[in-house]
Amino acid sequence: VFRPDAKGQFPVLLARTPYGKTGRVSTIFSLDAMRAAREGYIVVIQDVRGRYDSEGEFDPFHQEINDGYDSVEWAGSQSWSNGDVGMFGGSYVGATQWLAASSVPPSLKLIMPTVTASDYHEGWTWQGGAFELSFNLPWTLMHLTASNYPHLVKHAGKPEDGIKKLLAEVDRLDEVFKFAPMKDWSTLQDGLAPYYYDWLAHPEYDDYWKKVSIEESHSKINVPALNYGGWYDIFLGGTLRNYMRMKEMGASPTARKGQRLLIGPWTHPMASPSLAGGLNGEYFFGSSANSGMIDIHGIQLRYADHFIRGMDNGVADEKPVRIFTMGTNVWQEEDDWPLKRAENTKFFLHSGGRANTLNGDGTLGQDSPGAEPPDVFLYNPLNPVPTRGGGLCWFDAFG
Repeated sequence: VFRPDAKGQFPVLLARTPYGKTGRVSTIFSLDAMRAAREGYIVVIQDVRGRYDSEGEFDPFHQEINDGYDSVEWAGSQSWSNGDVGMFGGSYVGATQWLAASSVPPSLKLIMPTVTASDYHEGWTWQGGAFELSFNLPWTLMHLTASNYPHLVKHAGKPEDGIKKLLAEVDRLDEVFKFAPMKDWSTLQDGLAPYYYDWLAHPEYDDYWKKVSIEESHSKINVPALNYGGWYDIFLGGTLRNYMRMKEMGASPTARKGQRLLIGPWTHPMASPSLAGGLNGEYFFGSSANSGMIDIHGIQLRYADHFIRGMDNGVADEKPVRIFTMGTNVWQEEDDWPLKRAENTKFFLHSGGRANTLNGDGTLGQDSPGAEPPDVFLYNPLNPVPTRGGGLCWFDAFG
């Protein structure tokens, strides 16, 4: 708990994290707790259930609705609180905000979710019907299990030397990725991360996922949100959908009118001022692309001042969308998203006949391949006379 060096009651900014409440990622990743305290906020950072110093068993997403409600109301009822609570944080810490907001705690006045999703099935654990192995496995193995292993030793009775096996798996991820079937990979079984196997067991969008889907709850959420993301972020789609759907479906005029969107040229970690820079891959977007240079901490505190404290500081008069345009490398303020002046452009897949490998000759271009059917010879095993056309193909052992 970070408090102003003054007596009295103050509004609270709350972050609920699975990554350790005392670490730098929690105290400065998306909002500098010390700066917020100096500017008159009490900052509360809490380990979610089953993580680090919090007892219990960690059940990602599913525990955060009720726990979030209780945490917000606890923060609003303390003697040093004035009863008004906002929330902040990125990635899973953004999920804890949306899930808490879906329970409509009375003390909650604003959320500021950073680089986070709108659905924890499609776009987080699954993508287009495929399990997001390259994200789910390292995230669970390293950030949710290995980093939390001392807690599992203390509270779940796991052997102290068990961390060696986890770290060994981390160091050979290339081999672990090839294990099949995935549900039989045993490293995270025996109570280490049962939720990982729950994700695998629910490939469809069923009740398991619907209960925690933010998209199912947009019409219940009644608070403004500063949606802050990156063009290269893995959860960009969710950030945009949260903004657009809340603007249309939010449960109150304040929620609908209070939606804001800020998108920079960032990857998932680069959205943090402590990690961001103008360089992304091989492209330099300029110094103004650094989220620290635009004072992202100050932007969030201005929104908190307006929506929590009710200050007339110009936020209400600003355009709701602020985006970084890559190529010209400038920030733009816009009336809405999607941009009304945007034009849809069709792209087509092309091939010289060898587009089936990474080093093949497949290309993506705006030139239409034409309306003529391709030179495809159809093989019907019931009538083995090749027929030229572009319709249904029959395949046999010869291809």
